[in-house]
Amino acid sequence: MDFKKRLDTLISKIEKARLAYSRHHVVRLVAVSKNATCEQIQALYACGQRAFGENRVQDYYTKAHSLQALPLEWHMLGPLQSNKINKLLELKPALLHSLHSLSLAQAINERAKEPLKALLQVNITKEAQKSGLNPELALQTYHDIMQTCPQIHLQGIMVIGPHSEDTRQIEQVFQRARELFDQLPNAKTLSMGMSADFEIAIAYGANLVRVGSALFAC
Repeated sequence: MDFKKRLDTLISKIEKARLAYSRHHVVRLVAVSKNATCEQIQALYACGQRAFGENRVQDYYTKAHSLQALPLEWHMLGPLQSNKINKLLELKPALLHSLHSLSLAQAINERAKEPLKALLQVNITKEAQKSGLNPELALQTYHDIMQTCPQIHLQGIMVIGPHSEDTRQIEQVFQRARELFDQLPNAKTLSMGMSADFEIAIAYGANLVRVGSALFAC
């Protein structure tokens, strides 16, 4: 794989979408490495990428330890089971994207010895196969976490777009996510957009995109 070419192409597309939205807008890229080997992560690191995201705590643990000599920024993207909380906290992720309930937040808060930055995952489309909070409950839950979980520092929300080729449907989901984001107190991060829809996400204000297959797929 020509990782430099892939990364350069991706960054060029992100930059074009960013400028179309606002020249003052800043967009961060997290390379989703769940299907990548440590060697592939090293290769992408050599091209300049620093932030990587994993879906499973065990994979995160394995790769982070194998690559501990590199100054990588790790993100936890996938659903977090309560029995994996301690291991995740030991790994000290830069950001947990998948905080999906008040009860999970409270469980993390009880065990955390230092603050954890997190995003509230919201299931805008209410799809049964997706994790995330019902959008009607998101605003209150966000406030509840802020008030009752001092060890969790909420940064904003994470949204997964619909699995659809209907651009208008994708736009509607991202628009609703942006409207919710704008209601949140002191929110900084709107994490939405993956390989198939990150340009649309940026058009609706995403400032963190999670891209995997565009970088790592064969």
